Amino acid sequence: MIEGVLHCSHAACQREFPILDGIPLIIADLRRYVSDNILAMVGRRDMTELTESLLGDCCGPGSTFDQLRQQLSFYAWDHYADLDPQESMDDPRPGSMLRCLDAGRQLAQPIVSGPMLDVGCSVGRGTFALAEQTTELVLGIDLNFGMLRLAAEVLRTGTVRYPRRRVGVVYECRQFSASFPNTANVDFWACDATALPFPDNRFSLAVSMNVLDCVANPIGLLNSIARVLHRDGKGLLTCPYDWSPAATPLESWLGGHSQRSPSAGASEAVLHTLLAPCSNSPPVAGLELIAEQSHLPWHVRLHDRSTMNYLVHLLVAQPVVSENPSSRWDR
Repeated sequence: MIEGVLHCSHAACQREFPILDGIPLIIADLRRYVSDNILAMVGRRDMTELTESLLGDCCGPGSTFDQLRQQLSFYAWDHYADLDPQESMDDPRPGSMLRCLDAGRQLAQPIVSGPMLDVGCSVGRGTFALAEQTTELVLGIDLNFGMLRLAAEVLRTGTVRYPRRRVGVVYECRQFSASFPNTANVDFWACDATALPFPDNRFSLAVSMNVLDCVANPIGLLNSIARVLHRDGKGLLTCPYDWSPAATPLESWLGGHSQRSPSAGASEAVLHTLLAPCSNSPPVAGLELIAEQSHLPWHVRLHDRSTMNYLVHLLVAQPVVSENPSSRWDR
C-alpha cells in the first residue's frame, strides 16, 4: 500500500493515521509531526541533478533543503556506498553500521525466533540486514521522514538514489541497484521510539543503533524497548554519547554533566547503573546488561575531505523477566 489511511476502530479512539509513500505514520502527536516534516513529505524526488543543484544554490547552506540533503548524504553513504560501483573511497570505507550490527549480533547469540525491530532505522540497511537471517517480520521505524522514504524506495524499487555531498552545497546524485533477500518480510513505519505502538512482549530482537543520544527521553527509549521485547528477547544498542541539547534536554542526558557525581559524568557508568538490579529491585531501564564492547569505530562521511570518527559503546541487554504469566509471549 503506497497511500491510504489507517483508522482505529476502538470506540475510545477513532483516530486516523495516514500512509504516505508506503510509510504508515503511527504517531501520537500526528499534527505536530506532519507540520515538522511537511517539506520532506511534499518534496519531489523526481528532479534532475541539475535542478536540485540550482535549488540548493538558491536556498544556500544551513537551509532546510540543505539539511535534508546532508542527512541523506551522511546516512546513505554509510548504509549503501559499499554497493555503489562508482564509490572509490578507500579510508574509511562505508559500512560502520553493518560492522557494529554484526558485532552486536555475535554478542547477542542465541537469538530466539520471532519478529525483529530496528529502532531508529535511518535509511534502512540495518533492517534489510536483519531480514537476511530470518523468515520473520522485520520492521524498521524512525521519525525522520526523508530517510524513511529513501528506505521505502529501496524496498519497493531495489534502487538506491541519494545526494552525495562533495563540498559546501555541491552534491552529486548516486543511483545504483540494491538487492536483498526476504524483502517481503520488511516494512518501514514512522513511529516514536520512546512510545512504541506495539503490544508487550512481541519482538525477539530490538536493535537501536546510535539513537540513545538522539531522543528527548533516553530512559523512556530503554523502557519502551524493554516493554516490547519477548521475555527471551535481546536488545542491542550502540551509542557514542554525543549529547546535544538540540536533541536531548541537559537534565535527561545519561552522563555528560555533573562530573562531581559518583559517575564523574561518565555516560557508560550511568548506563551501567540503569541496566543493573539495585537492592533486589529490577533495573530502572527495564533491561539488564548481559554483554558489551566499549570502543567500536564508526565513521560518518561529511564531504570529500572530512570524516567524523566516533568510538561507539555496544551493549546487549535482556528484559527483566516478569513472574506474571500474562506478560509472557504466547508462542
